[in-house]
This record gives sequence, structure tokens and C-alpha cells, in this order.
Amino acid sequence: MAKKPNPAKIVAYKGFNPDWTCNGFQYEVGKTFKHKGRAELCASGFHACQAPLDVFGYYPPTSKFALVEMSGVSADRRGDSKLCSTEITIKAELTLPDFIKRGVDYILSKVDFAGASETNTGDRSAATNTGDRSAATNTGYRSAATNTGDRSAATNTGDRSAATNTGYRSAATNTGKYGAAFATGIDGKVSGAVGCSLHLDERRENWGADNHGEILHAWAGIVGRDGIKPDTFYTLKDGQPVEVSDQ
Repeated sequence: MAKKPNPAKIVAYKGFNPDWTCNGFQYEVGKTFKHKGRAELCASGFHACQAPLDVFGYYPPTSKFALVEMSGVSADRRGDSKLCSTEITIKAELTLPDFIKRGVDYILSKVDFAGASETNTGDRSAATNTGDRSAATNTGYRSAATNTGDRSAATNTGDRSAATNTGYRSAATNTGKYGAAFATGIDGKVSGAVGCSLHLDERRENWGADNHGEILHAWAGIVGRDGIKPDTFYTLKDGQPVEVSDQ
């Protein structure tokens, strides 16, 4: 007997082609779409992910991204947070920096801070650190290493995982296959293995002023393409990725 779909509305995140299409279907921000028939994961219906960073497994950083609301969600599940539904509303477009921030917030919301460790080797786990000049390290598959402290390091070696750092002059490194490294703080830097995506914000450094920390530019790229070298740190200057020393 087939499982009944979940009638509740679920908030999720979805990627699109630059023209707001997905698998040949045309979407539009602010509209609701309904699927005639049964929602079947990876076969029919509308698809999105509850974990924002899981979307990068299906759409590159150069895509369009949106906050969506799903209902009639299938009970089918796979290895990540991907969902399938009979109805979807495209609530709002998200810029890449906002999308990344939501991804970090989602990871942090799943962490038990009372029992969190700076180092984690388990699959689908999180290593989180909020201290200055500290390190969060994760070697597990599809895991996350997150650090919000200044001059700190977030490192991940697991496949399809994320290393995220929001601290001032901090670094995020990912050497796992098809992983992602994010540095959204002032003078942050990222590096990764071939096939990893790198994400950088360039912020205004104007201590004491109201616009200190203002985002000036955002950039995303894939290691091994467009001249982005593997195992090389990059920072963002005038909107362009620039190689920096790893010291």
C-alpha cells in the first residue's frame, strides 16, 4: 500500500536554470504550481531540498535559487534532504550570499552545542566552533565543518560536504570530492580539491563606521574551471578571486 503524502506545508529550497526553468518546466517567483498525479521522488512532481546546501548537488552556484513552500510531500526519501511534492509555491528569490547564509543557519540549527566537538569523523555530522583563532574539522561523508570565530579554520575532507567560515580573516578548506568551501567574513579565503565549489564574499573593512562589513561583491566558482587551481587559497578583491598565501 502506497504511503500517503504529507498534507502539511514544508519550507524548502530549490535551484533553477538562469531562465527559471527546471527539467523543462517554467517557474515564476510568487506563483503556485500544482502537479496532476502522484508525486514520486526523482520521477514526477516538484522537487526541492530542506537543507539549502544540498541544492548544490543538483544546481551549480551560478543558478537561480529560491525559498519555496511545498505541500502534498511524498514520503519517499533518499540520501539527502531532497523532497518531492504535488504543489509548490515559489516564495522568494534568494541571492547567493543569502542562500549560503541560510545553509549555514540550517547546519547550526541541527547542532547539539552542548555535545558538539571541534573535531568530528562521523558521516553526516557537524563540527562547529564559535571561538576566535580556533578550528572546526570534519572528515565524515556529507558532513559540515562550521566556524564563526575570527582568524579561524573550518576544514572538511569528506565527500559532498561543506566547510563554512564567517569569521574575520578566516579560512575554509574542502578536499573532499564534490564538496564546498564558504568564507563570508572580511578577508576570508577558501581552497578546495578539483570539482569542489568555492564561495566568497568581499566585505567593506571600515572599522567604526555604519557600513563596516557591507557586502561589496559575491563570487562562486568550481575548482578546475576558469583557471581556479586545486589546493590553492583564494580571496576576493574587487569582485575577482585572487590567489593568496596559505600562511
